[in-house]
Amino acid sequence: MIEGRTIYVILIREIKKFLRERSRLFSTVARPLIWLFFVGGGMSRVVPMKGGVTYIQFFFPGILAMTVLFSSIFSAISIIWDKEFGYMKEMLVAPVSRTSIVLGKTLSGTFVSTLQAVIILLLFPFLGFRLGPLGFFEAVAVSSFLAFSISAIGIFIATFYESFESFSVIMNFIVMPMFFLSGAMYPVHSMPEILKTISRLNPLTYGVDALKNVIFPSLRADITADFPFVFDLLVLLVVSLVFVVLDTLAFRKRL
Repeated sequence: MIEGRTIYVILIREIKKFLRERSRLFSTVARPLIWLFFVGGGMSRVVPMKGGVTYIQFFFPGILAMTVLFSSIFSAISIIWDKEFGYMKEMLVAPVSRTSIVLGKTLSGTFVSTLQAVIILLLFPFLGFRLGPLGFFEAVAVSSFLAFSISAIGIFIATFYESFESFSVIMNFIVMPMFFLSGAMYPVHSMPEILKTISRLNPLTYGVDALKNVIFPSLRADITADFPFVFDLLVLLVVSLVFVVLDTLAFRKRL
C-alpha cells in the first residue's frame, strides 16, 4: 500500500511540475514539427520511396519516437534537480523501497512523453494517410512502452551526474546518435554493416520499428519496418526490466 502511494505521489508531483512549465511543452512539440516539415519535407524531394508511401509519411513514426526520446530522457533531469535541492535525500530516508521511487520517476516521464506523443500523433490526417481508432490506440500504447524504456535509461544516466550542465552535455552525445541510428530517417537494412550492427544495439530502433509496424501494418518490411512487431515489443520489455533493476541498484549505491 505505501509503495503504491509513493509511486502515486512522485507521479503527481512530476505531472504538476510539467503542467506549470508551458514553455517546456511548447519547445518539445516545436522540435519534432520543425524536423517533420522542414527536414522531412526537404528529404521527400530527393529520397525515392516505394509502395505508395511518401518520405514524410515514412518519417512520421521517427518523429513520434523523437518526441518520446527527448521528453523521456530529459525528464531524468528531475533527478539532478532533486539531488541539488535536497528533495532526493528526503525521499531516500523515507521507509519506502528504492524500486518504488524509480517506478514513480519512470512513470512520470512516461506520462509526460506519451502526452506529447499524442499531440504529434494528431497530425496524421494532414500527412495523407489513414489511421483508424485501433491503430491510433496501438501507436499511443507503443509510444508509452517506448517512453518507459527511455525514461529508465535516462534515470540511470542521471544518477552519475550532479549538475545540469554535465548531464546536458553527455545527453547530446547520446540522444542524437540514438535518433540518427534508429531507422527513423532511413531503413536499418539500407545502412552500412557497421551502422546496422550499432542500430540493432539501440533500444530506440525497436521503438521506431514498432511504430512503423502499427502505422503501416499492410506494407512490406523492405518499405517500412525492419523487424517483427512482437520482437520489437520483446526487446523494449527486456530493456525496461534491465534498466529498472539497474536504476534501483544505482539509487542504492550512488544516492
